[in-house]
Amino acid sequence: MDCSLEQETLLILLKNISNQLKPKFERCTGISSSRYVLLYHLYLHEEVTQSHLQKAIHIDSAAITRHLKQLETDGLVSRRKNPDDYRETFVRLTEQGLTHIANFKQDRNQFVHQMIQDFSDEEVAMMTDMLTRMQFNLKDL
Repeated sequence: MDCSLEQETLLILLKNISNQLKPKFERCTGISSSRYVLLYHLYLHEEVTQSHLQKAIHIDSAAITRHLKQLETDGLVSRRKNPDDYRETFVRLTEQGLTHIANFKQDRNQFVHQMIQDFSDEEVAMMTDMLTRMQFNLKDL
């Protein structure tokens, strides 16, 4: 079955938005979207295991290790071994990380508001619903 012109256009628009979103987010906020999601998850959950964090934000173990190593070097997170099971590593935000996440959240809010500035609340809700359904449909491919 062939795609309609509208469906082809939708696919191209989604690709273009995806290509623009990450670098523009990073330029506006000063942090990658992956690291923001990681820090925000820690902000919400205080302290979690590295494996929990990896699963929660859907990245592979090498990527989570890389991100955490850099964030630890930057003073934003701290890691410690589980005293009951040395195979597990606990991760949490540092005080500096808590301060930075507040600034990142403010920058992220400005980014999102600018991105959807001429959309009504109803349009945002409808688009969110449609993109959520599309994401669900992609899981079966």
